[in-house]
Amino acid sequence: MLTFLGFAMIATFLVLIMMKKMSPIAALVLIPALFCVFAGQGAQLGDYVIDGVGKLAPTAAMLMFAIVYFGVMIDVGLFDPIVRGILRFCKADPMRIVVGTAVLAAIVSLDGDGSTTFMITVSAMYPLYKRLGMSLVVMTGVAATANGVMNTLPWGGPTARAATALKLDAGDVFVPMIPALAAGLLFVFVLAYVLGLKERRRLGPLALPGGREPADAEADRLAPAAAGAGPVTAARAVKVKPSGSAGSAGSAGSAGSAGSAGSAGSAGKSSGSAGSAGTAGTAGLERAAASAAPGTPGAPAAPTGTTTATAPADAPALAEAPASDRADAPAPALADADGPGGGFQGLDPHRATLRPRLYWFNAGLTVALLTAMIMELLPIPVLFLLGAALALTVNFPHMPDQKARIAAHADNVLNVAGMVFAAAVFTGVLTGTGMVKEMADWLVGAIPEGMGPHMALVTGLLSLPLTYFMSNDGFYFGVLPVLAEAGAAHGVSPLEIARASLVGQALHMSSPLVPAVYVLVGMAKVEFGDHTRFTVKWAALTSLVVLGAGMLFGII
Repeated sequence: MLTFLGFAMIATFLVLIMMKKMSPIAALVLIPALFCVFAGQGAQLGDYVIDGVGKLAPTAAMLMFAIVYFGVMIDVGLFDPIVRGILRFCKADPMRIVVGTAVLAAIVSLDGDGSTTFMITVSAMYPLYKRLGMSLVVMTGVAATANGVMNTLPWGGPTARAATALKLDAGDVFVPMIPALAAGLLFVFVLAYVLGLKERRRLGPLALPGGREPADAEADRLAPAAAGAGPVTAARAVKVKPSGSAGSAGSAGSAGSAGSAGSAGSAGKSSGSAGSAGTAGTAGLERAAASAAPGTPGAPAAPTGTTTATAPADAPALAEAPASDRADAPAPALADADGPGGGFQGLDPHRATLRPRLYWFNAGLTVALLTAMIMELLPIPVLFLLGAALALTVNFPHMPDQKARIAAHADNVLNVAGMVFAAAVFTGVLTGTGMVKEMADWLVGAIPEGMGPHMALVTGLLSLPLTYFMSNDGFYFGVLPVLAEAGAAHGVSPLEIARASLVGQALHMSSPLVPAVYVLVGMAKVEFGDHTRFTVKWAALTSLVVLGAGMLFGII
C-alpha cells in the first residue's frame, strides 16, 4: 500500500508541475499532505514536517547567505571579467553561446556547490539568451546537466556519501571513475554543440552591426543623448546574409523611439528583487523577448524577416544606463545584451554598485571562502554567513547601502528558502510514512536472481530514478547498503557498487528535491515544468553514457 502511495504521490506531483496546474511550492506542500492522510497517518503530519524542516534548515541557511554573498559579488563586479571572456568566445553565435554555457558551468562546478554554479552561469549567460531570443530551457538544461556530472567530485557530496555508507575511501571510489566521468562531460559538450546548432538554425546566424566582436563593442559606448534628445538605445543584432554581409539594422534613433520604456528612467522603477537573480535589472528586460515559440518552452520566437532580428512592436529596447547613481539602485544592473555601440555586454559596466578598487579583496575573499568550503574548515552555512557579512561590511560600509543590497536580493532569497522548506514537507512525508523504504525494498526485491552477478549494472540503472525521486542521503544511506549486500552475495565488490551509484547524478541535479535547481530556474525565469520536460531526457542519456563508459573501461 505504501509503495503504491509513494509512486502515486511522486507521479501526481510531476504531472501537475509539468502541466502547470500548480506552482512547485504549492505542490510540494499540498500533495504530500494529502497523501499522508490517504496513508492513514494524517495525525503525524506535523511531526513529519518538523523533522523534514529540521534536516533541510542548514541547506536553506546556506542558500540564503550564498545568494546574498554571490549577489553582492556580482553587484561589485567580481565576475565581469569572466563575462567579458565568455562574450569574446560566444560573439553572436547561438552555438558558441550554448557551448560556452556548458564550459562555464563545468568550470564553476569545481567548487562543488550547485547554487554557486547556477548563480554565476545564469548571471553571465542570461542576457545573451534573452537578447538573441534563444531558448532559456536550453541554458538551464545544459547548465544543470554539466553541473550534475561535476557534482561527483569528492567534495561535491555524493562520492563522500557513497564512501561513508559502504565504509570505503572516497579516493578509491572517485579516482578510477575519472575516465567515465570525463566521457560524460564530453557528451555534455557534444550535446551543447548539437543544441547550439539547432538554435542557430532556428534563429539564423546573427552578427553585430559593423561586424565588431562583443568585447570590442563594449568598450566603444556611445555618449549619452544630448539634453532633450531622449535616451540613447541600441540597434538590434542583425542576421548574417549568405554572402556574410550584415543587413541594415536600422538607426539607433528609430530604436530609441520604440524603446523609451526601457530607458534609464523606467529602469529605475524596476524591482530590485530581480537584481538578486542577476537576470532582469531593468523593466525593459522583462519585455524584451518575444512570446515562446511553439514546442520550445521558454524560447522566444525567432526573429522574422531577412535582414534584421527585430523584436515585437511592444518589446522596447533595453536601458543602457544605470537605473540611478544611488547605492540603492536595483542590482546587479544588467544592461541590454546589445550595448549602445551595438555590442553585447551583459552586466552593465557602469552600474553604481561597482567597486573596482576592492576587486582583489573580493577575489581573495571568494577564493578563501571556496577553499575553506572544500577543506571543510567550517560548516558551509557558517562559511557563507560569515562571507556575506564581511562582503557587505567592506564593500558597503554605510548602513543604508547594506540595507539596499539586502533588499535587492531579498526576493530571490525568499523564493529559494520558501521552496526548500516546502520540499521539507515532501521529503518529510516520504520518509516519515515509510514510503521511501517500501519503494526501495520493492525495487530491490524486483531484481531477478539471475542479475546478482551484475549488481553493479543494476545499481547504476537504479541510481537514475532513485536519486531523482529521493534525496542523496536517502539513496546512499538507505538503499545503497542493501544493494551492496546483495552484490556481495554474488561476489561483486562494494567499490564497484559505490562507483555505479554515482552515474545518476547528472539526472539528480534536476530533481524537484534539489534546492539548487530552484535557484537555476528562478534566476533564468523558466517554469520548473518546462525545465523538467526538456532536461530529464538529456540528463538521463548523459548518465547512461557515464554508465556505459564505466563498463567499457572496466571500472564498473
